Amino acid sequence: MAAPAEPLPPVIYTMENKPIVTCAGDQNLFTSIYPTLSQQLPREPMEWRRSYGRAPKMIHLESNFVQFKEELLPKEGNKALLTFPFLHIYWTECCDTEVYKATVKDDLTKWQNVLKAHSSVDWLIVVVENDAKKKNKTNILPRTSIVDKIRNDFCNKQSDRCVVLSDPLKDSSRTQESWNAFLTKLRTSLLMSFTKNLGKFEDDMRTLREKRTEPGWSFCDYFMVQEELAFVFEMLQQFEDALVQYDELDALFSQYVVNFGAGDGANWLTFFCQPVKSWNGLILRKPIDMEKRELIQRQEATLLDLRSYLFSRQCTLLLFLQRPWEVAQRALELLHNCVQELKLLEVSVPPGALDCWVFLSCLEVLQRIEGCCDRAQIDSNIAHTVGLWSYATEKLKSLGYLCGLVSEKGPNSEDLNRIVDLLAGLGAERPETANTAQSPYKKLKEALSSVEAFEKHYLVSITNGSQGRTRMAQCHGMGLQRVAGRRKKSPQKAEIYLQGALKNYLAEGWALPITHTRKQLAECQKHLGQTENYLQTSSLLASDHHLTEEERKHFCQEILSFASRQTDSPGHKIVLPLHCFAQLRDLHFTPSNAVVHVGGVLSVEITMCSQMPIPVYVEQIAINVHFSIEKNNYRKTAEWLTKHKTSNGIINFPVETSPFPASQNNLPALELYEMFERSPSDNSLNTTGIICKNVHMLLRRQESSASLETPSGVALEDGAHVLKCSGVTLEPGANRITFRTQAKEPGTYTLRQLRASVGPVWFVLPHLSPRVQYDVYSQEPQLHVEPLADSLLAGIPQKVKFTVTTGHYTVKNGDSLQLSNAEAMLILCHAENRAVIYSNTREKASDVSLRVQSSDKVTSISLPAAPAYHMIEFELEVLSLPSAPVTGGDSSTLGVTEPHRKHKDTQKAGYCMATTDHKVSIDCPWSIYSTVIALTFSVPFRTTHSLLSAGTRKYIQVCVQNLSELDFQLSDGNLVDTGSSGDLQLVPLNTKTPQHIYSKQSVFFVWELKWTREPPPSLRCQFSVGFSPASEGRLSIPLKPYTYEFQVENFFTLYSVRAEILPPSGTEHCRTGSLCSLEVSITRLSDLLEVDKDEALTESDDYFSTKLMYEVVDNSSNWAVCGKSSGVISMPVAAQATHRVHMEVMPLFAGYLPLPDVRLFKYLPHHSAHSSQLDADSWIENDSLSVDKHVDEQLDSGSIKSRGSVHSASSSEHKGLPMPRLQALPPGQVFNSSTGMQILVIPSKDDHVLEVSVT
Repeated sequence: MAAPAEPLPPVIYTMENKPIVTCAGDQNLFTSIYPTLSQQLPREPMEWRRSYGRAPKMIHLESNFVQFKEELLPKEGNKALLTFPFLHIYWTECCDTEVYKATVKDDLTKWQNVLKAHSSVDWLIVVVENDAKKKNKTNILPRTSIVDKIRNDFCNKQSDRCVVLSDPLKDSSRTQESWNAFLTKLRTSLLMSFTKNLGKFEDDMRTLREKRTEPGWSFCDYFMVQEELAFVFEMLQQFEDALVQYDELDALFSQYVVNFGAGDGANWLTFFCQPVKSWNGLILRKPIDMEKRELIQRQEATLLDLRSYLFSRQCTLLLFLQRPWEVAQRALELLHNCVQELKLLEVSVPPGALDCWVFLSCLEVLQRIEGCCDRAQIDSNIAHTVGLWSYATEKLKSLGYLCGLVSEKGPNSEDLNRIVDLLAGLGAERPETANTAQSPYKKLKEALSSVEAFEKHYLVSITNGSQGRTRMAQCHGMGLQRVAGRRKKSPQKAEIYLQGALKNYLAEGWALPITHTRKQLAECQKHLGQTENYLQTSSLLASDHHLTEEERKHFCQEILSFASRQTDSPGHKIVLPLHCFAQLRDLHFTPSNAVVHVGGVLSVEITMCSQMPIPVYVEQIAINVHFSIEKNNYRKTAEWLTKHKTSNGIINFPVETSPFPASQNNLPALELYEMFERSPSDNSLNTTGIICKNVHMLLRRQESSASLETPSGVALEDGAHVLKCSGVTLEPGANRITFRTQAKEPGTYTLRQLRASVGPVWFVLPHLSPRVQYDVYSQEPQLHVEPLADSLLAGIPQKVKFTVTTGHYTVKNGDSLQLSNAEAMLILCHAENRAVIYSNTREKASDVSLRVQSSDKVTSISLPAAPAYHMIEFELEVLSLPSAPVTGGDSSTLGVTEPHRKHKDTQKAGYCMATTDHKVSIDCPWSIYSTVIALTFSVPFRTTHSLLSAGTRKYIQVCVQNLSELDFQLSDGNLVDTGSSGDLQLVPLNTKTPQHIYSKQSVFFVWELKWTREPPPSLRCQFSVGFSPASEGRLSIPLKPYTYEFQVENFFTLYSVRAEILPPSGTEHCRTGSLCSLEVSITRLSDLLEVDKDEALTESDDYFSTKLMYEVVDNSSNWAVCGKSSGVISMPVAAQATHRVHMEVMPLFAGYLPLPDVRLFKYLPHHSAHSSQLDADSWIENDSLSVDKHVDEQLDSGSIKSRGSVHSASSSEHKGLPMPRLQALPPGQVFNSSTGMQILVIPSKDDHVLEVSVT
């Protein structure tokens, strides 16, 4: 069956290479099966697991099925994987035993012997079953007999090496299952063979690489070995792994070149150091450049050949990986690295040859990328290709200079010979680009052919590279137009491109290119006669510290020379921005608050930092001032302006660190916020996203602003208010200039524009930022009076400060203040009174004596002479007479005995001092109207009084409480009866020594009342006490005593009430829960007096009587009153008349219990006009009243109801009927001798719980 031997075709390294699988046996059978096999094999992927922990990958296997020949088997030492047969298959459809023994077995034996001779162990035997042939032969054995014989003869221990394929050309489920089993076995065997052989190849390659330090090691040989591995990965469409192999070769070679530059060179590098004779650029239009590959294999390649071939392979793989923009990035790195490697290896390169190679390579890469991308992709990724365009433009420009294509006269003969040599080094154009109209070869050849063609291609190169990189394009265009301008005497074009380039340099912040471009722009502007633009550019260059001192002085002298020349139009002014000439650093006002009165002098000192390298004489420095008046003719006072202005008067201006805008790094930070949109029906989340709130700040065009080199367009402001300073020489650095002005009109003055004139040249700062203002005010004279302390205290001398603000008025000698004296306030005159005169800036002007004269009605204060807008300050002492507010007789505090506990609680609550206002009218010399001021004095004391009783003896207690923060010394406390009753005597019970009263403390005074006959119904008293501050020494004037007047009424004791509780009969003590007897005795202590004569008094035959109501109340709930607790009695008005009331009470607690309270009221008939009805709670407690048996029947308790009965009676059955009235007896008329008494109550024996009341 073996076919005659044929010569092997040469290996073609293309992307169509596939793993080789040989086919032996029945070739016709394989030919019939091949179409189906080639389609089915790559459909299902296989997992490829590799060694060394590399991640598994899914690959689709394809194979190149060729006829088996012994020549295909690898020889010893052959490392070519592409020609290596990975699997051998024997095909047969024999189903007859005789045929198998006669021919097939022998053929299989020969096939296996050949494989064993070449150590090939990867093989399969495929037996194809055909049902049609079995029907034609009746004596055949079952199909398994042939398969079993083959397995026994050739697959003893590897029975899976023999595979059965049933009816491969039929369309049935049995056939499909057979195909699936066969394809799985084929893929598995092929992948196992591939993994095994590839792993052995990698080990051999790794061993070879480790020998790179041995003598005789060749990089070219190793290159071919590792590239073979890359070819295999590429063959399996594992482009990433293939790219890794080339990257490793690239890095290995680069490291050797770097070591060579450091003095550690390898011998094989000498092959790459041969002179460069060809510079035809990169070749990227072929998958494999076989010409350069053969040069590498023969070790005849130059450095450019190796780099070109290596990059072409990387480019091919990157394009298969759909990463064209990485091709551009790698190409730019490659071109720059090649230039450096040629220098490190000291390779001889003809002038211009490297520029040609770089230019051709850039265009080749760009055209290769354009060939695999559409226009939309190219436009959106222009940033990746602009670097190549820029590099190509740079090299084309270099060729233009080298070949004389940019000189004014064009290329000479030497330049033409150089052009011919460069074109010769390009060689003939490659066949793959011969039919391309815009190939890199044709472009370079045409560009070097003439000056016009060079400019054309240079401009095209700039245009292509300008998309997205305006600054770069304008930089190259600037260079071309500068050259063209010098050659053609047309600097207009150069000026346009220089302005555009400068604009972008300023926007991006390139300091050195800005300086370089301005120098060239100044030259063009000078040639064009653009005087204003030239002067502006010259001023910028004169202040540019990137230039040398001589260059800066040159441009400064250009400005001064123009300023010294006489112009045709004397009134013509050239306005330039000030920042290029000088910078305003700070401004200082004097006075510092920038407030001055009309007629005052204001000084403004500015600090200007001159940017010029030499002293410059400035004819005039002026500040334009804008004047404004407040609405409604409002005039701000000096006090208001002082509070609302800065204190130091220094205003700092921001320093301009650079004359160009901020770069992209100074953009504001992103303000991102979450955004959610929900469904209105079920509130489910529909969309979510992120919103940038400050996108308008981030996306502003930085380049759209006008260039700083354009004419300034600043207009000079004209106005009536200008601050000027003439004849100033500005030295380099900081200079101080002072302006002075006299305020004439009140208002606000805003400094708007700063300008400096040097001849007809005006340097202008159009706006001062931050805003600078000063205020001029006109003020009316004012008088202000205020106490020096927080509050003025009555009774002691207090200091009051007088402040006279002169305003526009000038105080003359003889001017005085006339104060009308208040009756209760004195103005104290001292010989040592002084007055201090201050300026409006609070600077002390003088200190003079003050003359004060006082009469009965007027106090005259002579003012010292003072100029306008000054202040006169002096202090005077005033004294307010001390007195407490007059207390009427109806005060609730009068005659009320306050328990000490209640008094303490009231003290803790705190009181405010009583105040007294004293109004003083002052006549000022500057006004025909009087000024009225009010001084408020606080009385430092609070005084209360109380009436104390002990039977018929009476005492008056006066409490003096110090409410102020000072301590006082009290002396000579006295109480007198102002009614001049000779029968009444007040006996003091106080100490005679002075008493110290501290802040927030009290002192008590007590007097006993004694009388010889019937006392008056009321007593009018006046309390007085001397006082002085405890902390001060002897006062210069005597102080009047503090007085307090009050009235005491009904202070004589009329009734004595005594209560007594008796235990039940037969017991010694009261017990809880047991009824006890309460006996109340009411005794009249005097005969008929004037206070008894009222509506309650009735006259009988023998005596007078009055109706009283008693009430027994236990507010502490210690007792339960059984029966009636109140009643109305008729009390005889006679001394020692006694009325007794008996009732029963029950103690509720054990212990010493206080007795219940007994209250007395006057019972007035209903026709009493002067009685006042008390609240029912104060006189009735139970449902009924207990009435004494001697009382008339009509005064039964039924007429006086309980709390509930009274309300119901008044609202229903007794509605409209007059009711009796009750009047409480004053506390001074009733003395309860049982107050404070207690009785012992013992607990009951039956009580299991003991409750004890402790009071």
